[in-house]
Amino acid sequence: MSDYRVTLEAGWTVKDVESVQDAIGIAVSEAGKRLHPSAKFVDVDVMNMPCPYCGKEINTALVIARTGLVGLLLSMKVFKAENPEHAVHIAKSVIGRALRDVSLSTYSVELIEGDEIAE
Repeated sequence: MSDYRVTLEAGWTVKDVESVQDAIGIAVSEAGKRLHPSAKFVDVDVMNMPCPYCGKEINTALVIARTGLVGLLLSMKVFKAENPEHAVHIAKSVIGRALRDVSLSTYSVELIEGDEIAE
């Protein structure tokens, strides 16, 4: 059995916002509030992607008609999983239980070496 860091991606919608920064702040805050009673060990970050023109990293957030869509990364450590697929299943179960009605996709799965577990 191995330990893994599983990162899932989620598209978070935010209503009645005026700017991308507002949408990002509200999305991270709402996700954190929904995760923290039962899954406070989940890290919430804004997803970045390279700009198609300059290659610089930019946030994956968009606001149209005062409705925002923010790409979030939800990361957690999964201990004693049989394989990477099992670790993803556990992470989706834990995070999905807290974030009902939010679609989750696998972003990355990394094997945790012995020294990294104590973080």
